[in-house]
Amino acid sequence: MATMVSPSLLAADFTNLHGEIEMINRSEADWLHMDIMDGVFVPNISFGFPVLEAVAGICQKPLDVHFMTVHPEVYIEPTAKLGAMMMNIHYEACTHLHRTVHAIHQAGMKAGVTLNPSTPVSMLEDIICDVDMVLLMSVNPGFGGQRFIEGTIGKIRRLRELIASSGSHALIEVDGGVQSETAPRLVSAGVDILVSGSYVFKAPDPVATILSLKSLHP
Repeated sequence: MATMVSPSLLAADFTNLHGEIEMINRSEADWLHMDIMDGVFVPNISFGFPVLEAVAGICQKPLDVHFMTVHPEVYIEPTAKLGAMMMNIHYEACTHLHRTVHAIHQAGMKAGVTLNPSTPVSMLEDIICDVDMVLLMSVNPGFGGQRFIEGTIGKIRRLRELIASSGSHALIEVDGGVQSETAPRLVSAGVDILVSGSYVFKAPDPVATILSLKSLHP
């Protein structure tokens, strides 16, 4: 499977949001990654449903919505109403992860589970066959532009082994510090989807940058 790219809206120019979404529509991006932060689960606040609704109305790419919030289960219904393709929730934020994953499926979306840098992939052993995707954070969540955590490479390989041994069909997504130096190494380690924010949106030619990420092969 070719490498997939999900540019992170968090790094976009919000004074020109319509133009940024038009660029994504023109590009070879597979999805649009949207980080919802509540200032409680992570030390930052990003954007909420008014922005999600505006973007959903003009974006032609599937929406990859990542909730960095406490109680993400309360947002399942409104996220499904937007027509989101993927609802991604943190392992660390869900007391009843199995129930929440199945509620996301029942709402008609794919279910992703995110792990913070300090959470081992072994915590997913009993849920890996129920999820469509695992997102590994390669920085501590909450802010863009952070330095890539090197231990993520080994973590990807361990997750790939868990997926293979369990018979799961989950995809592996990575978010944090994805750029020209780290992206080839991530793909070689077994990543399916690259989330990239500043590297894409701050590039002189974002469309070409997206295409360069998609051209990477293991």
